[in-house]
Amino acid sequence: MYPLTALSVFALAGIMERLIFWFAIIKQERKTAENILAIARQDLKLAAVAAEQSLKVPVARFLYAPLALEEPDPELFRLALESTADEELTEMLKGEKLLEAVITIAPLLGLLGTVIGLISSFYSLKIGDVAANTKSGSLTEGIAEALITTATGLIIAIFASAFHRLFLALQDQQTKLFMKVGNQLELIYRKQCQHKLSK
Repeated sequence: MYPLTALSVFALAGIMERLIFWFAIIKQERKTAENILAIARQDLKLAAVAAEQSLKVPVARFLYAPLALEEPDPELFRLALESTADEELTEMLKGEKLLEAVITIAPLLGLLGTVIGLISSFYSLKIGDVAANTKSGSLTEGIAEALITTATGLIIAIFASAFHRLFLALQDQQTKLFMKVGNQLELIYRKQCQHKLSK
């Protein structure tokens, strides 16, 4: 049970850190992206300044990367968007490995605890004492006690798995947002490039 307790503490700490991280992102992402895009429609340089002022927000860093370049061609603009998106989305998954480890290890530790408990329960019995122990209930108590570790391991794994799925869904939502605002910014940039060429 001690390793399971330590594992549950690590899982809880990882979940709390990710919840704080995602809560801060979700609160600001859409508003920041809409603000930068609205400014970009008027002036790309001002949009770069607005994005630079919001660099704590991942979507602002994503939009700032191409806007910070000095008059790039459209292909370089797109490349800056794609490479920054990869970096930001990878960064969002940094706490996931801990949860994946907990989901895998917790049931195995629980099972190991149960096996060790059963071994010690049966090892302490003598052949002549089986009937007496069965009647008194000490054997069944020992088995029930041993099964607690499996139940605990499964509970920890299920709890961690639920949050892991939630964080993956949030990351998927971010991918869609990045694609949407990235495409919009690229379209704005291409339109402004064409407008300059037509002049």
